[in-house]
Amino acid sequence: MAEADPAASLTLPVDRYFNRELSWLAFNQRVLEEAMNRAHPLLERLRFLSISGANLDEFFSVRVAGLKGQQLEDVDLRSADGLTPAQQLAAITERTTRLMQAQQKVWGLLHAELGDVGIEVIGPSNGMDATSEAWLRDHFLNQVFPILTPQALDPAHPFPFIPNGGLSIIFDLERLSDKQPIRELVMIPSSLARFVRIPGDPARYMALEAVIRRFSGDLFPGYRVRNSGVFRIIRDSDIEIEEEAEDLVRYFRSAIKRRRRGRVIRMEIEERIPEPVEDMLQDMLQGHDAIVEEVEGFVGIGDLSGLVDEDRPDLKFEPYVPRFPERIREYGGDCFAAIRAKDIVVHHPYESFDVVIAFLKQAASDPDVVAIKQTLYRAGKQSAIIRALIDAAEAGKSVTAVVELKARFDEEQNLLWASQLERAGVQVVYGFIDWKTHAKISMVIRRESGHFRSYCHFGTGNYHPVTARIYTDLSFFTADPRYSRDAAALFNYITGYVEPQALEKLIMSPRDLRNSLCQQIDAEIDHVRAGRQGNIWAKMNSLVDPAIIEKLYAASNAGVQIDLIIRGICCLRPGVPGMSENIRVKSVVGRFLEHSRIAVFGNGKALPNNGAKVFISSADWMPRNFDRRVEFLLPVENETVHDQILDQVMVANLMDNEQSWELESDGHYRRLEPGDRPFNLHRYFMTNPSLSGRGAALDSVAVPTLSLRHRR
Repeated sequence: MAEADPAASLTLPVDRYFNRELSWLAFNQRVLEEAMNRAHPLLERLRFLSISGANLDEFFSVRVAGLKGQQLEDVDLRSADGLTPAQQLAAITERTTRLMQAQQKVWGLLHAELGDVGIEVIGPSNGMDATSEAWLRDHFLNQVFPILTPQALDPAHPFPFIPNGGLSIIFDLERLSDKQPIRELVMIPSSLARFVRIPGDPARYMALEAVIRRFSGDLFPGYRVRNSGVFRIIRDSDIEIEEEAEDLVRYFRSAIKRRRRGRVIRMEIEERIPEPVEDMLQDMLQGHDAIVEEVEGFVGIGDLSGLVDEDRPDLKFEPYVPRFPERIREYGGDCFAAIRAKDIVVHHPYESFDVVIAFLKQAASDPDVVAIKQTLYRAGKQSAIIRALIDAAEAGKSVTAVVELKARFDEEQNLLWASQLERAGVQVVYGFIDWKTHAKISMVIRRESGHFRSYCHFGTGNYHPVTARIYTDLSFFTADPRYSRDAAALFNYITGYVEPQALEKLIMSPRDLRNSLCQQIDAEIDHVRAGRQGNIWAKMNSLVDPAIIEKLYAASNAGVQIDLIIRGICCLRPGVPGMSENIRVKSVVGRFLEHSRIAVFGNGKALPNNGAKVFISSADWMPRNFDRRVEFLLPVENETVHDQILDQVMVANLMDNEQSWELESDGHYRRLEPGDRPFNLHRYFMTNPSLSGRGAALDSVAVPTLSLRHRR
């Protein structure tokens, strides 16, 4: 079972850590900064702006909602940096107000630039020719008007329920016949696109709320509009697991419904809404404890993604077609033959996720395959992975799918997949009630020459073909029986609670992942004390765990040189004399989302070196990953795979200076200046092939040697 969190007993000065929530907001600020990066095409900059808005919505619906819950229940649970929930909420409110103001400023600049290149976003009172006016009115009357349901707000009409993310308009009206005032609410259904494109060139868009305002006379005949205002709410969207939930499926079906009616956490209101209307909204929505943001500009920044679909390839990244590993083509597309010959690592999105789908499709159709075991955390809405598992089950194979119902915001989709899989004859298992199964593992058992051989896939990312096109992740394929035996033991742990007594290669949480990492860090400290070099490189999405942070501080004080590539949250404070002066932290934000988790230990020599210990993992270095999730840490021993991950992936991440930010000891991120030796790691991997997936093709292709001398 899980060991006690060693961080629980730590009593340390709070200035040793950055606040987790504020660190995340700093990450979202870096995302927003990319919207002003003129190295990106204009519509891609708009995409970054919309992502910053969508990110902020999720942050409020989950993280801020949790802090609000603690505050309302008088839970005095302090963060690692010593702040109470109330203090964190105050700091978050101040920071997010500035962030949202910056978003509106960026939107104003991008709005003007879009107009200059023939993409106009017009308001409700903008003039237009008679043909366009007639088309727009016809569109409103036939495509919008029938779906709208205005509701009077008076004692006879209770305030309606507004769902999470719901966008609405309040109209203050005056009846023309007797000058009587009336207040109406119009909820904008989420089924309608946020923007309406008016036919013709240049491209002209009008936000749906602007269209409704333009034709309010058709919506409210006999009334005059005195005032109107748009507002939007974000609700608590987290799901808490009841410890005694006997039927996890039934529980989640009801919990998803409850989530849609969660407490209001944030309300965005147009500045033009009169104060009495704002007070009325807060009262009606029972949102007096909600964070209210007055918006001067566009409400719902995340919805600007609807404009990115405009057919203007000149304003987007040049399309990139991932390579399919030549190693597998050399074996006539036979994944099993290629893997049997040699371990392979596939680097997504530069190499196609189709290889993972091909692996499972081949397993489904191969008469010699007798069983497939698969974890499913996020699989997407149109999943070829699910289809392959169903095909395998219908072909008579033994198929086991571990479906994680607690994958946040994918719970409903995963319930649907589970139902389809069960109908096809797949043995569906939901794993642990208290822990998430976050490990990404696929296992195929095949009959060969009178005995069984297992083929395994271990991934740092999800089995999701859409995100695999934009997330950088690693897929490791092996037929090594040691990894296979460990994978089988891990599946048995999840499905039958049979805890492994001894694992040969894999390290897993919640049993021993944190302790194993601490042992590797201690080994680097021992190397330094013995007069050798101590070096650590690690790449992840978030670093939060206090015990690991303290161990890294100890390593720094011992003289171990530590380079961390952390895309998002980092609670470690680098570069502080006497505490972390040998630790450097950088974040990479660019065209692709850095998602792979890698840990490298120098093993007594400077990095990179052939004897370094290299690991890939499904886990970030956070308490939840160590204590409340089933994860894996996997040692990479194959020479070619080792070189690709260390000498290519890690070195390129450290060398990048075009889309990198360095974390300073005061918590600020400083954007690196490329100088006269610019290096963009995403561009490098788009133009240079991988190592382990190339096979004989490497003989005719010169792979550039990367050197760290350019990284700072």
